[in-house]
Amino acid sequence: MHRKVLRIVRVAVTAALLAVCSWVSLPFPVPITLQTFGVFLALTACGGLEGTLGLLVYIALGAVGLPVFAGFSGGVSALFGPTGGYIFGFLLTGGTKLLFEKLFGRIRLELPALALGLLLCYACGTAWFMFVMNSRGGAYTAGSALMTCVVPFILPDAAKLALGFTVGRRLRPVIGGQT
Repeated sequence: MHRKVLRIVRVAVTAALLAVCSWVSLPFPVPITLQTFGVFLALTACGGLEGTLGLLVYIALGAVGLPVFAGFSGGVSALFGPTGGYIFGFLLTGGTKLLFEKLFGRIRLELPALALGLLLCYACGTAWFMFVMNSRGGAYTAGSALMTCVVPFILPDAAKLALGFTVGRRLRPVIGGQT
């Protein structure tokens, strides 16, 4: 029973952490937030399963209208707006971490799993951004979308990945996350 309660708490704290991280935001067409830091931190500290479940709870909270996304937004319209693909892309990051854990062991290849997950998040988010913006009369090509949605974020996201990974590894034994 005690173990199950701790798992539920870690999932809930992950969702709350992501909400707080999303509120730290610099406004751009795709906002610069600390969400990716929160994703990397949670997946490293809690592991692929609990971290991904926390991501699902976070998305569900936003879907029902709680203002947990960037700019204190929430609701289905936020998920299906131009940046919603990146929010769903976080699940690809979690799924990649979980898959690597299953294939290679719980903590082996963590950093490559998170980096690959980030690339998949970029792909999902950018494709969705192009779809939404072009359906609204925009003229985004893959190149222009990448220049808008990915290139400016590579260095900040690399720093957030390194920091989230480092802090997550240190928190792991404290919170009883994956070993």
